[in-house]
Amino acid sequence: MKHLSKILAVSSLALAASACDVNKTEEGEMPDVDVDAGEMPEYEVKKTEEGELPEADIDGGELPEYEVDTMDVDVDTETKEVEVPVVDVEMPEEDDDDSGN
Repeated sequence: MKHLSKILAVSSLALAASACDVNKTEEGEMPDVDVDAGEMPEYEVKKTEEGELPEADIDGGELPEYEVDTMDVDVDTETKEVEVPVVDVEMPEEDDDDSGN
């Protein structure tokens, strides 16, 4: 019965995820990037001068907006009473002589 309810739950989620209708409502844009060129070493086997990293000013971009219409999913719960067995555990008494040291 547990497996059937798990399969039913997974199937419901898969159906809900596959039944989505997505419409793009706004275009996104890439961020503006200003890069100042730095000095590059010459293309030789030996390094003739030190290079510098360029300075970069980056403004954040904007993600497009989406409107998503999903289907309605009704999930019901029911309470079941389960009989749990009573377990009586008797621990052996510990002897100081048998401690293994």
